Amino acid sequence: MDSLPTDTPASRPRLSRLRALPRNVWAASACSFLMDVSSEMLHTLVPLFLANVLGAQTVTIGSIEGVAESLASLLKVSSGWLSDRLGSRKWLAVAGYALSALTRPLFYLAHSPGAIGVARWMDRTGKGVRTAPRDALLADSISPPQRGLAFGFHRAADTAGAAVGVAVALGVVWGLQASQLRLAESAFRTVALVSLIPAVLAVLALALGAREPQRKNHQGAVRLGFRGLGRPFLGLMLIIGVFQLGNSSDAFLVLRAQERGMSVAQVLLMILCFNLVYALLSAPLGSLSDRIGRRPLIILGWLVYAAVYLGLALAHYTWQIWAANVVYGVYYALGYGTQLALVADLVPAHLRGTAYGSYNAAIGILAFPASVIAGLLWQGVGAWPGLGPAAPFYFGAGTALLAALLLALWRPRPE
Repeated sequence: MDSLPTDTPASRPRLSRLRALPRNVWAASACSFLMDVSSEMLHTLVPLFLANVLGAQTVTIGSIEGVAESLASLLKVSSGWLSDRLGSRKWLAVAGYALSALTRPLFYLAHSPGAIGVARWMDRTGKGVRTAPRDALLADSISPPQRGLAFGFHRAADTAGAAVGVAVALGVVWGLQASQLRLAESAFRTVALVSLIPAVLAVLALALGAREPQRKNHQGAVRLGFRGLGRPFLGLMLIIGVFQLGNSSDAFLVLRAQERGMSVAQVLLMILCFNLVYALLSAPLGSLSDRIGRRPLIILGWLVYAAVYLGLALAHYTWQIWAANVVYGVYYALGYGTQLALVADLVPAHLRGTAYGSYNAAIGILAFPASVIAGLLWQGVGAWPGLGPAAPFYFGAGTALLAALLLALWRPRPE
């Protein structure tokens, strides 16, 4: 039996493997780090601003969040397809990041749920434009044996930015309102103003740091939609769809924490811990998926998700909410980047933009019913009072368990 070569990517020390990642991975990761600094310092407070300052109900908050993701979904498909068609990833991604940066003043000026909705929807439109081309840019820039590591590292940088953003928001909130239970309007507007700085730096990082990868011309084979992506990809998307139907906006985790008695500062500190766990584990677990396969990690991630949501449904004390959210970071580290790597494994290289657009679109489209269902289950509508704060978390745990079972039974056939 021949011995394995000793200088494979999987056999190199982790630090040397990180140093060997190409320029585009570092540039996209720096961009995501900075944009998430901006996004998380602001978006973490949006549901609290809507509920505490503007008096919006959970169904309104769920609808704003759901529409925000779903509105961007068609753009994710068309932007990914266009990047395949043009053979260009970088400048579409830059345009998307720039649009999101331009929404920061709108959050600062908003005085109604509708105005927050417009700002949120424009921001997610920018995300819709940039996401598929950026993910395809990463996949085009890395070899398959390092794909899990590259996406894991990118997620780690993205989440480290989220941790920094939450820490900045925590500092502002603590300085302006200390440990008050409800969010002060002045704290939100200050955070919105500060968030513009890292957003602009994110755009510059990608525009100046990334290079368009060399790709073969396959324009004649590119079509919009699922056609040509293959049955394995379609099967995976159907299973992910089951999971996503119960994966409502994380705004409901924030509202659940406050409902259980956490102050705004405690909520932000809890989210900071979640992001630190996510950031620390993303690259090692992404690298692990290069060695043992993607599916076991995704299944485990969905089982962790089910346990977290069950814990949130049953929680009576703030420490239980805290513990569940820390473990929630493990789910993200196991599943998020690994799913992106699996998409690249399943589709032809020249259709990666279309594949990532379709993948993100399916998730975004289902974000609307998932968040509306969560809002209705929690607080009801009209004369119906709903089933209470625990109900959306029971529902999410159930769909996650069903999706994990389906993925365990899934046997894709090569095409």
